[in-house]
Amino acid sequence: MTDITYRVEGDYLIPELILDGEGYEGCPEKEIGQYGELRERFLREHRHGTYTVMLLMGNLTTHLQEINGQAEEEVERLIRKMMERQGVDEVLKASDQMAWVRKVNALRAMAEEVVMREIVYQ
Repeated sequence: MTDITYRVEGDYLIPELILDGEGYEGCPEKEIGQYGELRERFLREHRHGTYTVMLLMGNLTTHLQEINGQAEEEVERLIRKMMERQGVDEVLKASDQMAWVRKVNALRAMAEEVVMREIVYQ
């Protein structure tokens, strides 16, 4: 059994509870990344019950990191696949760098759109 310590505030005894690993002062904030932040906002706004349960169970940060990792890997995989299909390669990059940048940026936007719909907002 764990001993609980209390602090006195006015006429009340307040328990000093510490969450395991996240959400309290003094705990360094874990990096959750761009897609993790978007997932957190989605859960908070549209899946409030899920968000609250994950937060209280202490596994929200881990979930957000996993989502971020999956999303980043999928974006890179989709970009490589689309570049292959559309002939966006080193030859194009050497001959017309601006066209290569435009095409890669367009492909990245398409890949991110897919990932947002299929991973982040599920």
